[in-house]
Amino acid sequence: MIAVREFCTSHLVKSEDLNHHGTLFAGRMAEWFVEAAFIAAAACSQSASHLVCRNIHGLAFKSPIDHGDILNMKTRVAFLGNTSIVVYGKVVSEMTGRVPAEGLITFVAVDDQGSKKSHGLVLDETTDPEELLIREKARLLISNKY
Repeated sequence: MIAVREFCTSHLVKSEDLNHHGTLFAGRMAEWFVEAAFIAAAACSQSASHLVCRNIHGLAFKSPIDHGDILNMKTRVAFLGNTSIVVYGKVVSEMTGRVPAEGLITFVAVDDQGSKKSHGLVLDETTDPEELLIREKARLLISNKY
């Protein structure tokens, strides 16, 4: 059984990360988001070499992110299927405290030939209201077969 823990990675928004509007380019955010979520999935499964990204689910951008902002990407495992690991991620601005983006990403455990395999993980129990909400959102996402 894995105890859910939060992972945090940080990025400084630099000039080369900006789009034509002068705010953070969505593609760069998606790159950082996938990397941060992968860290949570790989750390929990203890097998970075046997995980692949299956789907980025509704990475929602709620507000622009400015040059010079420091972003903290907080990620944690939200759901475990037989082969899948769904990670919830929330981006928090160090400068403003706002949450300009959040979403879910599914990774799948694979064997050396790239075929799906069971990861053998089980989530711990929780009574934390925020954690329960995140887990329910992930469960509904998976039950709809994205």
